Amino acid sequence: MTPLKAGDFAPKFSLPDQDGEQVSLTDFHGQRVLVYFYPKAMTPGCTVQACGLRDNMDELKKAGVEVLGISTDKPEKLSRFVEKELLNFTLLSDEDHQVAAEFGVWGEKSFMGKTYDGIHRISFLIDGTGKIENVFDDFKTSNHHDIVLAYVQNA
Repeated sequence: MTPLKAGDFAPKFSLPDQDGEQVSLTDFHGQRVLVYFYPKAMTPGCTVQACGLRDNMDELKKAGVEVLGISTDKPEKLSRFVEKELLNFTLLSDEDHQVAAEFGVWGEKSFMGKTYDGIHRISFLIDGTGKIENVFDDFKTSNHHDIVLAYVQNA
């Protein structure tokens, strides 16, 4: 598994959001988009990460950044996640993990001695032309938003 790097063009994708509506990366042409991949909605780490972004959405918007969260959960589960945590950004359903694979974040993981395939928690900041501006792959779920904000406010 090799994630895409800064300078690569992001794969053009279209996925259903939490309401079942198709959302495409091209919908955001001319805007910066943080595409963040996370393993599973409504799990502790993913909730902490999502709430950190939720609570800092005003700052992200001021820096001109839209947020798209991507997991392999079905839209119905994403909808419950958004409602439960009052999330103020879009979640996308990549059930067949095709988009995760295109970004290079789908691959072998190990947890408690078991090995399985899953999404690696990596975020990509994509610029207005569709090029990857930065890759965030070294963070804790609790400080993800801080690292992203520090980058976008100083870039």
